[in-house]
Amino acid sequence: MAFRKRLILPVLGVAAVIAAGFGSLGHRHPEDSSIVLYGNVDIREVELAFRQSGRLVTAMVEEGDTVRTGQLLAELDAQPFRDAVAAAEASARQAAAELEKLRRGYRAQEIGEAEQSVRQAEAAYEFAVGEVKRQSATVTTGATTRSGYDQARSLRDQAAARLAAAKETLAMKQEGYRREDIAVAEARLAGADAALAQARTALADTRLEAPAQAVVLTRSREPGSMVNANVPVYSLSLRDPAYVRAYVGERLLGEVVPGSAVTLRSDSSDKVYQGRVGFVSPRAEFTPKSVETAELRTDLVYRLRIVVSDADDGLRQGMPVTVYLQHKPGGR
Repeated sequence: MAFRKRLILPVLGVAAVIAAGFGSLGHRHPEDSSIVLYGNVDIREVELAFRQSGRLVTAMVEEGDTVRTGQLLAELDAQPFRDAVAAAEASARQAAAELEKLRRGYRAQEIGEAEQSVRQAEAAYEFAVGEVKRQSATVTTGATTRSGYDQARSLRDQAAARLAAAKETLAMKQEGYRREDIAVAEARLAGADAALAQARTALADTRLEAPAQAVVLTRSREPGSMVNANVPVYSLSLRDPAYVRAYVGERLLGEVVPGSAVTLRSDSSDKVYQGRVGFVSPRAEFTPKSVETAELRTDLVYRLRIVVSDADDGLRQGMPVTVYLQHKPGGR
């Protein structure tokens, strides 16, 4: 009799485990024919870090605090970044001034000076031409030597060249700077503006703000610490949205449709939560290893993501919940 009792107890234990495993994949409620699934709360987390390196000067919230969207959480020492912005602003102003100078062209005084140079060169050329004529008239009589005549002609040619150069200089100043020079200045200004924008972005990155309403999970750094870029300072648990991850067997898959309304209950309270099926995986998976029976491990199931529409502090990461999906006539 004692041997029979010892045999019955292990058999009952195995039967209970198998029943629990099948329950995790879904079954019909005997009273209202709703589909019952079991899942776990899945609340997304985010790790916040600075994009710049620097010295942490303020950390304003503690673990467990609730933060709102855009709330300032921590700051780096911003003085080095303000100095970089000031230097970039000066470079941008210099580039803008150089471009404006090229676009305006030469000043009226510079053009007037070039015009005076042309008139001076014209006068010198006319004098040299007249000198050549006088030397030409007297060279045949012997009053002027041949070398004196050749020198007069050379001076005339030099005066003509200076006149041509003066006219070219005047035309250049009247036309203004080359288009290529202006294009180079425009590119230089664009580069200076980009550097300024980058410096301002770096300055803004000295402030760490909450991306959404959340609860602070961890505070990893304290004021005075040197913080490297991309090293987490805070970890947050997002308040919204909250999901439930569950699995359904192939036999009930046709009745679990994205958009279907569901109700949820946790073991920790009597509150009923509302939600909808947001995602049904198109890929089959083996039953999760939390189901410890050899028979069920080889069964294929499909992962569900259920969006909870009225989540509150009663739902916490990893908490087991029961999901009720009303059976619709016509399902399998």
